[in-house]
Amino acid sequence: MTATRAKSGAAGAAAEALLRLEDVTVRFGARAALDGVGLDVAEHEIVCVLGPSGSGKSTLLRVVAGLQGMDGGRVVLGGRDQSGVPAHKRGVGLMFQDHQLFPQRDVAGNVAFGLRMHGVPRAEQALRVAELLDLVGLPGAQKRAVSALSGGEQQRVALARALAPRPRLLMLDEPLGQLDRSLRERLVVELRELFDELGTTVLAVTHDQGEAFALADRVVVMRDGRIAQSGTPLEVWRNPADEFVARFLGFDNVVDATVTGEAADTVWGKVPVPEGTREGTCRLLVRPAGVRLVGARDGLACVVAARTFRGTHVALQLEPPGGPRLEAACALRDAPAVGETVGVAFDSGDVVVLG
Repeated sequence: MTATRAKSGAAGAAAEALLRLEDVTVRFGARAALDGVGLDVAEHEIVCVLGPSGSGKSTLLRVVAGLQGMDGGRVVLGGRDQSGVPAHKRGVGLMFQDHQLFPQRDVAGNVAFGLRMHGVPRAEQALRVAELLDLVGLPGAQKRAVSALSGGEQQRVALARALAPRPRLLMLDEPLGQLDRSLRERLVVELRELFDELGTTVLAVTHDQGEAFALADRVVVMRDGRIAQSGTPLEVWRNPADEFVARFLGFDNVVDATVTGEAADTVWGKVPVPEGTREGTCRLLVRPAGVRLVGARDGLACVVAARTFRGTHVALQLEPPGGPRLEAACALRDAPAVGETVGVAFDSGDVVVLG
């Protein structure tokens, strides 16, 4: 039976937190890798921490695991302060990017490692190993050598090993980072289905937004050791909190604007804004989907500077007169050629006033 997951947003905040970080600070010399971070993870919730290199996401994971000391704050797991609790007694599972499998052990030996450390009887170990290998899609692989496995198969074995002791919290550090894109896209769907089936509470870190958005109930974006934004994947995608988050998500259509009534004055001319937008100066984001192509005389005239095929659509780089480039998204059959002049209009539904 599929477990019922904790809801994100206001309902999720009201749920009992399995993990709570309170004002956690970690310093490396003068630099704060984590700067007063507070974060709750509800039981059965999947939280993915996103951010560029150096944002503090991996340090956060190591702190929760007990592998990194703190300069301030508390980690509370299952209602218990983890100060002084060593990593092997925290009851968490940790899966690293490079899997860290034991080459001298076969698949069963790797998966059963945590069970042996906990003194589980051999017969029970064998049953648990077989159950987990079925779950991760490697039935009957107990005797295979890990050196003979593909990257995706090694990832599955590492996941089974992390799940074997039934950790109350599973932590993933760039779990799919070493795999090719097509395999990552397939496995992230399988991971989501597996965690739903098991009701696993997951804290994962990644730099890949597509991976995080496909896997998570809630996304946490970090910058310079602090949380820049937290919300459901849809909330973060539709309403980036600020320019940093917008650009990290790949949105580059950001300009200064002055809002008056239902429109904003920008270097691209008048841009409609969502109803209820506060008047005054701001930074404005127009998502590529909101840059609509019209006749050259019916909108802002732009020259197509570049076009990139993205599988589901074509990304266009448009050069307007006297302003920064605009990125637009359109269907392949509608994509104009490089050098062609097109008109641009804007849809208010894809306009975001940034904080």
